[in-house]
Formats: sequence, C-alpha cells, structure tokens
Amino acid sequence: MDEIKSVTDNAQFIVIKIGQEQFGIDIQHIDNIVRMQNITRVPKVPDYFKGVINLRGEIIPVMSLRLKMGMEPDVITKATRIIIIKIEQHEGIGIIVDEVKEVVTLEKEQIEKMSYDKDEKRIFVYAVGKVEGALVSLLDLNAVLADA
Repeated sequence: MDEIKSVTDNAQFIVIKIGQEQFGIDIQHIDNIVRMQNITRVPKVPDYFKGVINLRGEIIPVMSLRLKMGMEPDVITKATRIIIIKIEQHEGIGIIVDEVKEVVTLEKEQIEKMSYDKDEKRIFVYAVGKVEGALVSLLDLNAVLADA
C-alpha cells in the first residue's frame, strides 16, 4: 500500500459504507463487486472469517470487515456487497460491506495522512480523504488483510 501513500497526482477510490462511517478502497486493488450470496462456513477460523464463496469457479475466502475492525456484526440488506480484493501478496479475498456508494477521484491535496494511535479501528486507516465536505477514511488493505 506504500504506492497509495505516496500519491503524486490523483487516485480513484470506491467509497463504501460500514455502519454510519464511510471508507475508501483504492480502485486498483478491487477485482470485482458482487451481491451478497450464500457463504459456506469453514470450521476453526477466526470469527471475522465468514467462510468461502464460489465465484465463477474460483473459491474466494470472505471476511467481515465490521468484525475485523471490532464493530458490531453484519446486518445483511439488499445493499450489502462483497468486494473482491487482490493485492500482491494475497490471492483474492472478499470483504463484506454494508453498501458501495460511489467512485471518487482524490488529488494529493485532498488526502491527509493520519498519525497512528492504538485505537482499534484507526489501525486500518492510513489517511483521510476530503470529498465534497465529507471525510472518507482510506483503508490500508495490508492491515485489513493481515492474518488473512
């Protein structure tokens, strides 16, 4: 994720909603966005791993971003989606989000790095983007997918 932290011109992010908070995921790491589907449980895995799905013949592990970040359990609605993430050191992995809102382009001036503290949710956020008067926490996918 270092390439995102040193944005030179601009970067595109998918804005997602988890609870009342908005988060951004760099679009270059998103392989697919699918509707919620049946997830096959896998025994003896951490609580935040919900199981696996079969996506066009590929078995994809799925995790709850809410549980990974220490939030309340997922509430599945019509807006719930699974975002398939692919980064260098990981095979594809799905993360459950409450809603996919939009794609935004952020310029370097709109992104402000965060200094890390020990707040559980903040570990997963490396910067905050300013989008039309709203703040979007930009996810550090390496931290989100650690132990995955």
